[in-house]
Amino acid sequence: MQRHYGLDWLRIGAFAILILYHVGMVFVPWDFHAKLPGAWWVAVPMMASNPWRLALLFLVSGYASRALMLRNKAPWRFARQRSLRLLVPLIVGVAVIVPVQPWVELREKYGYSHGFGHFWLHDYFQFTSVGTLFLPAWNHLWFVGYLWVYTLALAAGALLIPQAVRRGAQAGFAAMMRGPALLIVPIGWMVVVNFVLFPGARETHALVDDWVAHASYFPFFLFGYALACAPHTLAALVRRWKASAAIAVVAYALVAGIEIRWPGSTMPRPWGTVFALARAVEAWGAVAALIGYADGHWNRDRRWRRTLTEAVFPFYIVHQSIIVLVAYWLLPLALPGWAAFAVLVTATIAGCWAFYLIGRRIGPLRPLIGLRRHASRRTHVDPRPAIM
Repeated sequence: MQRHYGLDWLRIGAFAILILYHVGMVFVPWDFHAKLPGAWWVAVPMMASNPWRLALLFLVSGYASRALMLRNKAPWRFARQRSLRLLVPLIVGVAVIVPVQPWVELREKYGYSHGFGHFWLHDYFQFTSVGTLFLPAWNHLWFVGYLWVYTLALAAGALLIPQAVRRGAQAGFAAMMRGPALLIVPIGWMVVVNFVLFPGARETHALVDDWVAHASYFPFFLFGYALACAPHTLAALVRRWKASAAIAVVAYALVAGIEIRWPGSTMPRPWGTVFALARAVEAWGAVAALIGYADGHWNRDRRWRRTLTEAVFPFYIVHQSIIVLVAYWLLPLALPGWAAFAVLVTATIAGCWAFYLIGRRIGPLRPLIGLRRHASRRTHVDPRPAIM
């Protein structure tokens, strides 16, 4: 399989949006580890990406997993390679990068009086609840843990499911996902998940009890895996990207309108149901449009693509801890909202770049921050797919 540069750019863009989204979490009324004075309306632009950003990342990861599976040939090799690439930075992140987040949250919400050093040495690794927090925590790194579990499930399926069955499933996917079903089936499945299988459920990101998240994200991961060997489906997404984008925009307008009318409150019937349905439509419409546009317009290399693709995982590992810590430092300053937002964005980007640039130059640190053990010495185009 050739590298899909369009999906590289999508992945880069999705994580750039994620940083802005998590900065926004500091200012909206929604629960977060650190809060600064904000306004309810900040939630409205955040909802433009809220329904689809994680679904897109799981789909792109599934697409790249197909190439990695083919390259590793044996499923056990694929599982070993993914485990080393995902589990090592996950463990390091939970042990070293994440702890500042619950420390800030405990100080702000529960009056925890000890400094960070005492917290990390004496309280963080207790494997018990402190306030409402279970420690140690993986917080935003739940995505990495879920991705590892999904890749293990993929490897197990490749080992246990007969090849004829897998080929039949791939053929069925390619035959179905090229017409109207390309929009109807994914949206229909999300409606079933949210209104039939798990009505009213919320994601917990605790892995073992998070069935609504697994029912949502694992199918996206499998869709990406199947899409990697379904050129006609990809072509159909390219042909329909404008229609998909229009559907997503209309759905978002409905979501935004309802949020503006009933900001941060329980919506009366039937508007709560309409809101949830519109989010499902927006989610798949946006993903379908972005995949189609990326394949048709972004599938080409650029000077900064390789560096940005490599930097994404280290950025992801450290960005939320920087945001939470800087927000904690800004709280006594009582800056205007726009100034605090600008400082947070600038500090987060600068901190992420420093984390990546320093870590990539120190060989033993590379696998700890999600990079390959050795930097590639090749000067020609890297055919390997990007994936966390």
